[in-house]
Amino acid sequence: MTDYWCIPPRENASFVACMEDILDIYQMSYNKELPVICMDEKPYQLLDEVTPPLPMRPGNSLKIDSEYTREGTSSIFIFTEPLANWRHAHARQRRTKNDWAEEIDYLLTECYPNNEKVILVMDNLNTHAISSLYATFEPSRARELAKRLEIHYTPKHGSWLNIAEIELNVMTRQCLKCRLSDLETLNHELAFWEEDRNQNGGTVIWHFQKEDAREKLISLYPKIKQ
Repeated sequence: MTDYWCIPPRENASFVACMEDILDIYQMSYNKELPVICMDEKPYQLLDEVTPPLPMRPGNSLKIDSEYTREGTSSIFIFTEPLANWRHAHARQRRTKNDWAEEIDYLLTECYPNNEKVILVMDNLNTHAISSLYATFEPSRARELAKRLEIHYTPKHGSWLNIAEIELNVMTRQCLKCRLSDLETLNHELAFWEEDRNQNGGTVIWHFQKEDAREKLISLYPKIKQ
C-alpha cells in the first residue's frame, strides 16, 4: 500500500527547497507596503432542501430532513493576509484559469490598489499561473498585474504549509455547515462570515520555522555524501 504522504527520495530536495522558501516568507516582519497573502480554493456542493426545515421553537431546535437535492458545484476562492488578520472569500461556478485570473484582478485592484507588489503564497495548481492572466486579459493588462505579483508555490504534498488552507477549515466549520442551494446565497454567507471574522480579529499564528523543520523533518532532507 502506498502512503499518500510518502515523498519519493528524488523529490526530497525539491520539497525541502520549496518548504524552506515558504517558511522564510512566514518569518518576515509585517510590512504594509509588501503584504504576504496566502491563497487557496475548495470545491463546494450546492444543496437544496426537499422538505422545508421545521423552525426552532422554545425547547426545540431546528429540524432538517435528511433528504436533499444536488444543485451543482461551485469553487470557493480565499485570500488571507495573516499578519493583518484579514481575509476575503468569494465563490464562483467554476475554477478555470479565467476565474483565477479575475480573482487576482480583484485582489490587486480592489483590495490592494496602492501596493506596488504583493507576495502571493499558493499551491502549484495548473490554473495558478501568470499564463492564466494572459489567457484572460489583454497583454498590457496581464503584464500590469503580473508585475505586481511575487509568487511562491508550496511543494507537492505540502498543502499544510499554506495558511489559507487553515482559513478554509475555519470557514467550513463556521459558515458552511448548513445547506446552501445557489451561488448568490453562498456568497451572501461568505461575505457575512468574512466581515465578522475580519472585524473580530480572527487570526492564524504560525509557529513552525526552518529550525523546526530541520529537526523534526530531518528524514526529508537529502543525505549529503562526504
